[in-house]
Amino acid sequence: MPASRPIWKGQLRLSLVAIPVELFSAAKTGAKPSFRQIHEPTGKPIHYEKVVAGVGPVDKDEIIKGFEYEKGDYVLLTDDEIDAVKLETRKTLELTQFVGACEIDPIYYDKSYFVVPTDELAEDAFRVIRDALRKTEKVGLGQLSMRGKEYLAAIKPSGTGLMLETLHYEDEIRKADPFFSQISGKKAEADLLEVATALIEKKTAPFDAGAFKDHYQNALRELIARKMKAKGRKIKAKEDEAPERPSGENVVDLMAALKESLEGGKKATGKKTPARKKAS
Repeated sequence: MPASRPIWKGQLRLSLVAIPVELFSAAKTGAKPSFRQIHEPTGKPIHYEKVVAGVGPVDKDEIIKGFEYEKGDYVLLTDDEIDAVKLETRKTLELTQFVGACEIDPIYYDKSYFVVPTDELAEDAFRVIRDALRKTEKVGLGQLSMRGKEYLAAIKPSGTGLMLETLHYEDEIRKADPFFSQISGKKAEADLLEVATALIEKKTAPFDAGAFKDHYQNALRELIARKMKAKGRKIKAKEDEAPERPSGENVVDLMAALKESLEGGKKATGKKTPARKKAS
């Protein structure tokens, strides 16, 4: 297990089959250099004050949130009012629909997360869902409550694990028509199309993300390294704490649960697996 903390722990559920899983961010944090603004004469970092025009700095307890419904007009909301509509973080992601792997327009994809079983006892059911998705070439859809928000999520196979992709909701995506309406629908000339097609075919190769490097970020890192070496500064890295690994919950026999799900909830015969201790 990687030395990082899961951002979510809960169950991945397919009808009567529930699998204890953990979610890890697939994107690295701190992969790109970030900067603070520094006061050059003193070498101290710049801090920001909350100010109001004509008033000056204000105290934090005098600040509330406002939604601008018209230019300069706001509906004011207190933290208690906002907290009252936040969703309770549920610990279950239920797969309620399946779609073809290529049916989701890439514009809907937002962030990627690795999904892993919490322990060896959960792996049998985990493998069944993973391999069934791969065999059917389907993506599972469900909604996930996390950090007070509800996310639309897609689950798909990724190597020996599963990948969860959060998706934008439909009303979060701009319509393309206003941007493309001025572009002519005229087809490209045949001879130009033939040359362009040949060029694309010539440059076609299997996707390899490692073949592309961020030259700007690499140059920044080299500059930072030179400046640190010149001033004799060193950095001390801290290791992340190992994540806690909860044990799984009681589950019924996997085959029986799958059969019962197919039969619409009728009980299927099958022995139960030994009871597991509930996650603490």
